[in-house]
Amino acid sequence: MQVRILSRALVAHGNRPSHNGKKITAEPVNQQRQFLPDKRRGAAIRKLIPMAKTMHENKPAPGKGKPKPSAAGAARKNALSPRIENRRAHHDYHVLEKWEAGIALVGSEVKSARQGRVQLAGSFAIVRGGKVTLMGCHIEEYEQANQFNHDPTRNRSLLLHKREILRIAQHMAKQPGTTLIPLAIYFQRGYAKVLLALAIGKAKFDKRQDIKQREAKRAMDRALKRR
Repeated sequence: MQVRILSRALVAHGNRPSHNGKKITAEPVNQQRQFLPDKRRGAAIRKLIPMAKTMHENKPAPGKGKPKPSAAGAARKNALSPRIENRRAHHDYHVLEKWEAGIALVGSEVKSARQGRVQLAGSFAIVRGGKVTLMGCHIEEYEQANQFNHDPTRNRSLLLHKREILRIAQHMAKQPGTTLIPLAIYFQRGYAKVLLALAIGKAKFDKRQDIKQREAKRAMDRALKRR
């Protein structure tokens, strides 16, 4: 192993002078033993061993030479990106179950979403052909994109596992009247995510009850602050 490392180091660094002014040249592996007993050349070669080992260890694996973005940088970007909530969702629907899904966006849509220019009110998702599609979501155009801008109200694919899509389809088949609605859009580790919910619409009575409960809670909070 050392003989191979030595030969690679000598070839990589070219001819190097020794202490007596002579040049050390790379020789075939079967002739390495002829100059190893020489003290001066042996000392020079011993100096090259750590260098050759370092080069061998630091050599990147195929396809892994490009550095990955740091987790700290992604966390800072996520912190700066707002979380867009669907405020009408809990007022109009009973949420039964939630899933986190990815969303397929183009570059200008990502830029607009990071600026919080997204409207989720009135949007919904459908399951068709084994895929989930988000419809009615409005992402404003990005000013700097010019002619390469996107359609603000286009349909966008949601990314879920097959077992999750199958589970959603089964729930919707068993419970008529249910629908898929987005509760929020946010960024996680640099990727856009959608909090998707299986929900059923509220009756007017339920909405009135919710309003009464909110008003009672506000009255209690005001009374506690006065004390």
